[in-house]
Amino acid sequence: MSNTRNTQESQDSQKSQSSENSRKPTDNAADRPSPMEVLRQARSQLAELTGMTAESVSSFEQTDQGWALEVEVLELERVPDTMSLMASYQVELDAQGQLTGYRRVRRYERGRSDPRRTGGH
Repeated sequence: MSNTRNTQESQDSQKSQSSENSRKPTDNAADRPSPMEVLRQARSQLAELTGMTAESVSSFEQTDQGWALEVEVLELERVPDTMSLMASYQVELDAQGQLTGYRRVRRYERGRSDPRRTGGH
């Protein structure tokens, strides 16, 4: 009888562990921030590190390592405002939305458009 009881306890334990494992997310999707949270965190962290105002996000994508963004930053305010100096920063964040790196990729005056590129880009 005790052998039967041990077998039943073992089976019950396995069922319990199986149901617990099926409830746990396998890829930690619940731990991942939403895209809007990532955008807010990126702007906030870049502003804190550089001391400059992050005005907008012009590019945003999820990568294998986390997130990649391009953030437009006001580097030097001038009068008139169209002459203010802006910069584009490439920002990388991990899957949880923590900034892992950034670099300035372009500087321009606010009132100027990009020069026309050839090759359809």
